[in-house]
Amino acid sequence: MPGKHLSVVVTRRLPEVVETRLKELFNVTLRDDDTPMTTDELAAAMSEADVLVPTITDHIDAKLLGRAGDRLKLIANYGAGVDHIDVATARQRGIHVSNTPGVMTEDTADMVIALMMAVSRRMGEGMALAQSDKWQGWSPTAMLGTRLRGKRLGILGMGRIGQAVARRAAAFGMGVHYHNRKRLRPEVEEELDATYWESLDQMVARIDVLSINCPHTPSTFHLMNARRLKLMKPDALIVNTSRGEVIDENALTRMLRAGEIAGAGLDVFERGHDINPRLKELQNAILLPHMGSATVEGRIEMGEKVIINIKTFADGHRPPDLVIPAML
Repeated sequence: MPGKHLSVVVTRRLPEVVETRLKELFNVTLRDDDTPMTTDELAAAMSEADVLVPTITDHIDAKLLGRAGDRLKLIANYGAGVDHIDVATARQRGIHVSNTPGVMTEDTADMVIALMMAVSRRMGEGMALAQSDKWQGWSPTAMLGTRLRGKRLGILGMGRIGQAVARRAAAFGMGVHYHNRKRLRPEVEEELDATYWESLDQMVARIDVLSINCPHTPSTFHLMNARRLKLMKPDALIVNTSRGEVIDENALTRMLRAGEIAGAGLDVFERGHDINPRLKELQNAILLPHMGSATVEGRIEMGEKVIINIKTFADGHRPPDLVIPAML
């Protein structure tokens, strides 16, 4: 199918350079305002387009896929995570799904380290104090945090991002531990100097900082539940840049309030942007608005991957980043 005759609908505003290139290559409909489409708007787009370019804010379930037209043949997701798309149902309906893996690895790993440093050194509290009228100047015992060097980091999910975090943590002098669905190959484990724990319970009880880097799947929902959070040391820190649903947010909030966990750095939340109000009030929690992959370079690279997937599909070939249910 020639590109210019391929109808493509983009659900959110993308970087201008990406939108312009899409317009040059395809018959594309762009979004005027940067707000998520309603369910009806998504259904209308899916009934008219050959290709839909959604983002994480578009929840494409079996019911919505049932409203898709016969034309829709590719959902070229702008982002690596596809837990917002019912991939199995899409495949049953003859609709391919592609994503943009690997692009966000370095940027997200940088954010993990940034949050670890911010929480361990109480930067959120320090900024609030410096911007208030209460700061009385330097004191030997004021705003004491903890150093990262010598601490044990536990990584939950040792994929691309987890491994990038491990390399950065080693440079900070941290010991690297990990739990993963599959153990890494010996040579990779040796290169990262990482200790594998088959038991997540055993790992979380021993580490000083926990970084969550696993995807959200039925098996990882509330993987860090109240019982498992209680296994962590009271002076431990937790960082999540992956998916909010992996942590029981209410349980985490209660434990942070009670001092049963020392601090948390969160870039994602269980209910999207609807953050627990009690969590917002805590001084020992640093909350960010899903900024982990938010770099100019990363967003443009994501767009380039989307374009390559669509162009390859238009040329009659398998998109290089095709997602199949067995991968999930």
